[in-house]
Amino acid sequence: MLNKSIDKRDQYEMISISELVPNNHLLRKVDAILDLNFVYELVEDKYCLDNGRPSIDPVILVKILLIQRLFGIKSMRQTIKEIETNVAYRWYLGYSFLDKVPHYGTFSKNYTRRFHDTDLFEQIFEKILEIAIKNNLIDHSSLFIDSTHIKANANKNKYIKKIVKKMHFTSKKTWIMK
Repeated sequence: MLNKSIDKRDQYEMISISELVPNNHLLRKVDAILDLNFVYELVEDKYCLDNGRPSIDPVILVKILLIQRLFGIKSMRQTIKEIETNVAYRWYLGYSFLDKVPHYGTFSKNYTRRFHDTDLFEQIFEKILEIAIKNNLIDHSSLFIDSTHIKANANKNKYIKKIVKKMHFTSKKTWIMK
């Protein structure tokens, strides 16, 4: 009790970020299964290769959104704060300790400028779902439905007819897309 501990906070050490992330961390498992390179092809026409300043990698934007959803972070602002300090998040994004994390407004600006009025997020979600099902990450033996009654504040005379994709299970535990 009389020995004063040595403060090692400012000590330099040679270690990789990868060594700091446990082998059983959820993001390691996600990274091993979920190859997001398909995103580049989906967003190819939304980016200009020879004009403007360099953009944030679209796969990074999807990974940031995955981090937010997987770990239940409520807002993009909070997600970015968490990424700034969490070694596992930085590892998953491929960032070093010195790399600057994108501003929280970057995601919303990309959404409103590039991805608005598109079904890109739906396509990305469907592909991720397909990969998850293929790797047996989804147990579809049970179905949970939230049936909370909420009175709608909707105009019954004003609506939009829209065709959407319908997905359902077959008895063989596969997904059918219509």
